Amino acid sequence: MHVEQAGDRGPLLLCLHGIGSSSAAFASQLAALSAHMRVIAWDAPGYGRSADPAEPPGLDGYADTAAALIRRHGGPAHVLGVSWGGVIALRLAARHPDLVAGLIVADSSAGSGTDPDKAAAMRRRAADLASQGPEAFARARAPRLVSDRAPLDLVHRVTATMADAVRLPGYAWAAESMAATDLRPQLPTVTAPTLVLCGDLDQVTGVEASQLIAGALPTAVFVIVAGAGHLANQERPAAFNAWVHSHLRITARIPE
Repeated sequence: MHVEQAGDRGPLLLCLHGIGSSSAAFASQLAALSAHMRVIAWDAPGYGRSADPAEPPGLDGYADTAAALIRRHGGPAHVLGVSWGGVIALRLAARHPDLVAGLIVADSSAGSGTDPDKAAAMRRRAADLASQGPEAFARARAPRLVSDRAPLDLVHRVTATMADAVRLPGYAWAAESMAATDLRPQLPTVTAPTLVLCGDLDQVTGVEASQLIAGALPTAVFVIVAGAGHLANQERPAAFNAWVHSHLRITARIPE
């Protein structure tokens, strides 16, 4: 398991990336939040510099692997999940509530299994990756993850991160975990204090999906990140980090 780390004291923050990304997506969070926290960001199993699992993990397998990582680093942890990472984070909090002190769920959803068409589209992605290869696949998909206002260097960075991160079978197994998941019945059982964030220009999961999560959780606050697409943490890092810091001041009692 490859993990990027920053900070040597304070509460633990685990960052879980989206389905087309890696720990590189959290460079800004590692830099900005590590003054008062121990921040770790994984390359999910089958991604980037992490080993391929021996078999398809399913959503529970990813959640349990994240739980083991939290234990290894002396949890409990506050967990920040973006997109697919947010789905894993919610399942982690439902399966291992003792390990999750708080959640930040960004530009996420209850899973692609909430809609048959979304599930089918998610399952088709593996064939696209197989036929196109990582570089062409990333060039086709990555620009949609940010708004049309995003600077070109960010588009290039997101594209490069995806191309370096995704491969088979890991990506196919991650896509299947999304296609098979509908967390709506489980959301009311997640009691960890939660900040739900979404870019107002997110055209991938969209504001409505984030609002559904926030409305179903017993202790959630919903925030719009203005001027950001799906990857709000990368497109508007200062605003995103400010909201996360405010949430952690309350839930993790980190200094101002």
